[in-house]
Amino acid sequence: MIRIVLAEDQRMMLGALGSLLDLEEDMEVIGKAANGEEVIELVEKLQPDICIMDIEMPLKSGLDAAEILKEHPCKIIILTTFARSGYFERARKAGVSGYLLKDSPSEDLATSIRTIIDGRRIYAPELVDLAYADENPLTERESQVMELIAEGRSTKEIAKELFITTGTVRNYISTILDKLEVGNRIEAISRFKEKGWFK
Repeated sequence: MIRIVLAEDQRMMLGALGSLLDLEEDMEVIGKAANGEEVIELVEKLQPDICIMDIEMPLKSGLDAAEILKEHPCKIIILTTFARSGYFERARKAGVSGYLLKDSPSEDLATSIRTIIDGRRIYAPELVDLAYADENPLTERESQVMELIAEGRSTKEIAKELFITTGTVRNYISTILDKLEVGNRIEAISRFKEKGWFK
């Protein structure tokens, strides 16, 4: 019997997913969590074979939880609506066994679970294409500046934090806006977020 823990903050989705998987003869849902912290506790406590979780959840995201559970023998499947290259990259680095999209047919999920139990990895094909098409164009340093912009820091504060001059920060910001093809900081933040490039 494949023992499964589910994590999803939308209750209806959580219930539907649980019922679907319970219909499979070789699967049993042994725990359900509504946020990233709960799922970490459940996995530690129940020792499931598989943990299926959404990305955007309260307290800790599915990606945060996957990173914390990286060394755990339980296999992690991310099930999300977001086909974003940054998310996918982070999930891969956290060693997840599967990254599937919610709009896939439900029978695909059960098949994927069995394949993953057999030791293989499964990533939605659209993500693999995305991962190669959509690399973050910013350098490590530009990404750092971008993170600080997103935290609402001023040019002066960024300069102080990174031990550089305000002129250098302004140069970084203008390069960032060019590379992201946007007109201002607000658009830059939303483009960066939409691509899933925030760490």
